[in-house]
Amino acid sequence: MTETTPGWLTTDELDMARARMPVLYVEAVPVRVDESGEVTSIGLLLRIGAGGTISRALVSGRVLHHERVRDALLRHLEKDLGPVALPHVPASLQPFTVAEYFPTAGVTPFHDPRQHAVSLAYVVPVTGDCRPRQDALDLVWFSPQEAASPAVQNEMPGGQGVLLKQALAHMGQAY
Repeated sequence: MTETTPGWLTTDELDMARARMPVLYVEAVPVRVDESGEVTSIGLLLRIGAGGTISRALVSGRVLHHERVRDALLRHLEKDLGPVALPHVPASLQPFTVAEYFPTAGVTPFHDPRQHAVSLAYVVPVTGDCRPRQDALDLVWFSPQEAASPAVQNEMPGGQGVLLKQALAHMGQAY
């Protein structure tokens, strides 16, 4: 089936592009903050992966051709957290880090067997009601200490646990 939405590639076109060049992604760590701006909880999606494996994940997705990074970030937050999550995208779109996912494991801590991807990673406060959509089963809120635990980190494939630890450090929550 050919997708008719501008900016989308067919499955064959996407496979061809992934085989030839890095693909740009955005990733978001949804957080709740108190009145003083301190992070009180971190939202992680619960997903079923290939082969029926259950894992935790950050909000993540491709940036489409001719789409602003800000718009891609908002689109993926709404897609994964629902239309009333009320994200507060930072005024400055400087990511807290850039993660490079390689199809070859061990090049960086980040691995995606499908492709070489470059991901801009953001911490995004959300204040609304989050109800996962699409392929997410649930959204679970963890304290920063719980999110940093080895148990939670081990449930995050492809290096997203490393990315979450980097986000925690960026927020002054290193454990």
